[in-house]
Amino acid sequence: MASDGKFADDGTTFEQFQGSLPNNGEVNMLLLGSDSRGEKHSRTDSILIAHYDSKSKHPKIVSLMRDMYVDIPGHGKQKLNAAYAFGGPELLRQTIKQNFDIDINYYAVVDFEGFSKIVDTIAPDGIEVTVPHDMSSGIGMTLHKGTQVLHGEQLLGYVRFRHDNMSDFGRVQRQQEVVLKLKDEAASLNSVFKIPKLLGVMDPYIDTNLDTKSMMLLAKDVVTGNMKDVQSLRLPLDGSFENKTYSGVGMVLDIDLDKNKEALQEFLNDK
Repeated sequence: MASDGKFADDGTTFEQFQGSLPNNGEVNMLLLGSDSRGEKHSRTDSILIAHYDSKSKHPKIVSLMRDMYVDIPGHGKQKLNAAYAFGGPELLRQTIKQNFDIDINYYAVVDFEGFSKIVDTIAPDGIEVTVPHDMSSGIGMTLHKGTQVLHGEQLLGYVRFRHDNMSDFGRVQRQQEVVLKLKDEAASLNSVFKIPKLLGVMDPYIDTNLDTKSMMLLAKDVVTGNMKDVQSLRLPLDGSFENKTYSGVGMVLDIDLDKNKEALQEFLNDK
C-alpha cells in the first residue's frame, strides 16, 4: 500500500531545507538516492543536481561523485556524501554552496526500497539496458551480460553495482543513463490526465520540499513533450582529481576545486 512508503509524510524526516527561491524560472534540485538500511544517519549512494529552465525548457543533470573530498560546514574535510549523513539534504545543500557556489532550491530523496516501485510505475514494461558484464557482488542478485529489459528491483541492482574496473564511475554513468530513460518513459505517457495518479503513487517513496503545483508543472512539460533533450555532466571532470587516502576518512577523490567549480557554473549557466 502507498502508506507503507518510508516518506509517506513529507517534511518530517529531515531538518528544514533552507534553499533559496528559484530565480528567473531556473530551478536547481538535489536528487538523492538514500542507501538507508534502517540507520538513523545513512549516507547517500547517488547525488545529482537536476537543473531546469522553465523558459527555454532545457533540462540538465549533474552527477556529483560521493567520494569527492570537500569542506563540510562544521565538520571539516570529508567525503561529499558524509554531509547527508551528518545533516541530511540541508547540510548537503550548504556543502554544495560553500564548495561550488551553486544555489539549490529544492530536494528530493528516494529511498532505494521505493526506487523499484517508482520505476515500475513510470515504466511498467521495464527499461531496456545493455549490461556490460555479469553483475552480482553487493546487489543481492545476478544480472547477466547482454541487452535486456529490466524491471524495478533489477534496475536498482544495475544502478548500484560498483564492483568492476570502473567502480563508482561506472555506477554514476548508469545512474545518468537510467534517469534519462525514465524521463523518456514518462514522456511516453502522452497524457496530462495521468500525472495526478502517477504523482500520487510515487509520493510515499519520495521526500521532497517541492510543492504539488510545481511538480505538476514540471511533469506537464515532460508528458506534453515540451521538455528538450537532457544535457549531462559528471564531477569531478576527467583529469581534475587524484585518488588519495586520508586517516579517518579513507579513500577519496582529491579534486581540483577551482576547475570543477568553474565547469559546474559554466554548464548550468550556458557559458
